[in-house]
Parts: sequence; structure tokens; C-alpha cells
Amino acid sequence: MSTPWWRDAAIYQIYPRSFRDTNADGEGDLAGIIEGLPYLKRLGVDAIWLSPFFKSPNRDGGYDVADPRLVDPRFGDNEAAERLIAAAHDHGLKIIFDVVPNHFSSDHIWFQEALAAKPGSPERARFHFYEGKGADGSIPPNNWNSVFGGSCWTRITEADGSAGQWYLHLFDTSQPDLNWENPEVAADFEKTLRFWLDRGVDGFRVDVAHGLVKEGISVDHPDPEGLTRALRFDAEFEDKEYRAQLLSNMPFFDREGVHDIYRAWRKILDSYAGDRMAVAEAFISPSSRIARYVRPDELHQSFNFDFMLADWSAAEMRVAIQQTSAELSEVGAVPTWVLNNHDSSRVVSRLGDEGKARALALLTHALPGGLYVYQGEELGLPDGVIPDSARQDPVFFRTNGADKGRDGARVPLPWKSAELNLGFSTGEPWLPLPSEYGMHSVDVEELNPHSMLNFYRTSLGLRKSHPDLGARSELTWLYSHEGVLSFKRGESLTVVANTTEEQLSLPESAKAILLASNGDTTLENGVLTIPSHSTVWLTN
Repeated sequence: MSTPWWRDAAIYQIYPRSFRDTNADGEGDLAGIIEGLPYLKRLGVDAIWLSPFFKSPNRDGGYDVADPRLVDPRFGDNEAAERLIAAAHDHGLKIIFDVVPNHFSSDHIWFQEALAAKPGSPERARFHFYEGKGADGSIPPNNWNSVFGGSCWTRITEADGSAGQWYLHLFDTSQPDLNWENPEVAADFEKTLRFWLDRGVDGFRVDVAHGLVKEGISVDHPDPEGLTRALRFDAEFEDKEYRAQLLSNMPFFDREGVHDIYRAWRKILDSYAGDRMAVAEAFISPSSRIARYVRPDELHQSFNFDFMLADWSAAEMRVAIQQTSAELSEVGAVPTWVLNNHDSSRVVSRLGDEGKARALALLTHALPGGLYVYQGEELGLPDGVIPDSARQDPVFFRTNGADKGRDGARVPLPWKSAELNLGFSTGEPWLPLPSEYGMHSVDVEELNPHSMLNFYRTSLGLRKSHPDLGARSELTWLYSHEGVLSFKRGESLTVVANTTEEQLSLPESAKAILLASNGDTTLENGVLTIPSHSTVWLTN
């Protein structure tokens, strides 16, 4: 029996608006992605995942979808999407699209119909419309907060001009939550899945996969502000025990009813040839509950946020790796590993050092399971420094600038150091490219054998070709040394990561260095000398 392609695939996340612009409007497009496919193939990835490029007013980076079956003109058209699918397949790459089932854009025809309809109408039943509290209904139905800050309720003005009902939006006001208890919603998303599957897409990334079902909407939360902070990837939340407590029982996330939805979706995916798949974005606690999303009759993968948020610490990373692997093995699923994405700080900025980022990447690329690489990660890009006047993330505006938002991780890619806008676009980029990105441009890094780009090409190539890095190769933990994480893959590959501030000399029976994140690593006479904050692959 062959192994499904996704079990150990390296998948590259493309944020289309920031990948490559071909029509000088300052925003990336599908034609630019097609142009970039040879670059991605050479990088050594197996598949690409595209963040939304569907019809949208773009108030939340395309995650406010106005029509999930229509390409937004800023990116091209539906024919361009079909050309992209075919071109990816011609390059031997699988292709995954984002699907956003928790909410629609307020521009979607359904929501416009709901605004024009009356309370209690079928049109409003597709969303969560409620009467307000108080004598005049001026108090929101509950005290829940938006994940982006502020209340998650907005009051509408009725067609006759009177103050009306409130609608729920866990994110921006422009993203009204859908009511998944309404069969019309399920039917419409089945139509969307089949629409793109029929055109050859290999899978879906499911946005806010844990958020579709809400419970207890009439009940206030004891600490809505604390819950909002706990949900932010980069929030400083010192009391980790309290954070876990808040995340373990959220009335609008991780409710039991979501699993019936994904069982229905799995049947759709299984009805198509080619190992079509879906990966869940489910940021929940405790991590053991994530396994419920990847049971044999539900989705195929779920992002591993516990590992992504772990400190550069041997002890903390080992716990995350062991715990994730054990929990998922109980349902026959494999882990996925991700270091950053469009919603989080870039790994170089998070760790504060490119050397640590390189070491973490080499460690991660040796782990069994799927791997996700965010565009620009392979170049060692830090978060872009953006003036407040250029920011576009609704998080920035909803928190009155207290939270700078996610724009820093979404700055366009630098392709050519000597060209206008570093080769991304001949128009004005939608976010400014910092001048320091020039040293990280693709053309500069391609010429440097020691660059992050060439390092990623080597590690991803070995990950695909080395016999001990396959999907069925076991991971065995090795000796314990404070600050050191060490394991073996299969019969001959040993991985050692030094997370301490000191260079270490360790006894080692391996015969040779296969790849090291730091060129000063040596292996002589049975002694491994490994610099601080570095990782090495050893072979027998």
C-alpha cells in the first residue's frame, strides 16, 4: 500500500498578495505564482498552499471572502486559477487552497440579503443575529470579545432606519460568522469544495477549523479580555497555566459539533481520486483535543501550534515533539511541523537570531511527518518594519494601535536586489519592502553557497532523498544532556541540537557530518564539537 503524498510532504505557504506581481499594481497575482513555480520546485518542496485569492473587499487580507468560487480580479480570474493548478501539477507539485468556513465577508450576497430582510427571516438564519439586552436592546447579546480586539457584536440599522439586531463576528466587523446549524451553510460549502476539487485542487487548508459551532451565546464569559490575549499567537501571557485554562473551554471554539461537519467533508474528499486532503487550523488547548480533528474519518492533518510557539529550548521542544507524536499516534495520524505563518511573527524575529532560526529549521526538517514552510522563511527574512501609516491589518485598527498586527510577516518577497522594489513589482507595493531585505533577495542568496536559501535547498533535498527521513522511519530519543536535544531517525541518521550559550564537546559514535547549521561543527575521534545554538545531522 502506497503512502499518501501528504504524510511527509514539505508544503510551501504562499501569501499571494506578497509573492510576485506581474501587472504592476503592487500586489502579487496568480500569474506571478506560475512564474515562481520553478523556484519552488528547486527549493525542494512537494506542494504549495495558497492563502485566499477569492473575491473579497480585502479588509482582512482576503480572509473576508465575498465569493469562494470566484477569483478576485486583483489576482486574475478563474481561468488563471485553473492554469495555476495545471502548471503546479506539470512541475510535480500538489496544490492546496484555503477555505474559510467560519465566516463570510459582509459584502457577500447572503449578508446583504440578511441586512435587507427582517428579524427571524431565513436570510438572517444563515448568520448569528440576536436581539440586544436592555430595555432598548442597546447592550450586546453577551460580553464576548473579537479575537482582533473589541466586541464581537455589531448592531445593524434596520431597513426602516431603526436600531436593530446584533450580529456575531469573532473577527472583524466585516466578517459575520456563519450559522452552521443552518443546512444551507453546509450545502454551500459542499458546493465550494466540489467546485475546486473538480478543477484538480489536491486539498484544502481549513481556516479557523475549530470555530464553526458556537454554544451558550446568551451567556457572558468570565474573562473576555484575558481570553482574547490568550488567543493571540504573539501575546505576552506570562501565566501559562491560566492561559491554558482559558483556552480549554471556549464557548465559540472547539465545540463537539464541528466533528460532524468534518466527517461529511471527509466523505467528499474520499470520493475523489488522488489522496485529496485537508489540514485544520485549530489553535486549541489542551493539545490532546487536536487529535480529534484528525481521526480516520475526519481531516488529515492539523497544524502544530504548540511546537511553533515553543521556546528555543531543548527541554521545551522535546516535550512538544513527544506529546504531539504520542497524541496523534493514538488516532493513526502524523504530526505536522510549522515555524511561522502569515498570522505569526517570522521565526527569525521570534527567536531574535538567524543562527537560531537555521538551527531550528534543521531540527524541524528531521522530524517525522509533514512540514510547512512559510514564504520567505527560506530566505531568512525577519519581520518587515512598517510605519503605522502603511499598516492594513484590522488588528492594528481594532486595538487602536496597541497591537501592531500581522503586517510585518506579510511584507512582499525580495527577488532581485538591484531592481525597483527588489523585483517584487514595478508598481507601488501594497506594503513597503525594507531596504535591508535586499541582502536577503533571491538573486543574492542564490550566489552565496552559505545562504539560508541554499541551506534550505540542501536540507529539504536530503529530507526527500535520505532513506531514514521517510514517512515510516522511526524516531528514537538518544542521550540526555542539559540543553541538548538528540534523536535518531531510522538506522543511520542522528540529529543533535545544542540550545545552550556554550560550545559543547559530546561523545558521538556517528561517522560523519551530513549537514550542520553552523560551519564550525566538527566530528573527530568520536567527539562532536557543536557550537552554541546550532544543529547537526550525523550519519553512520
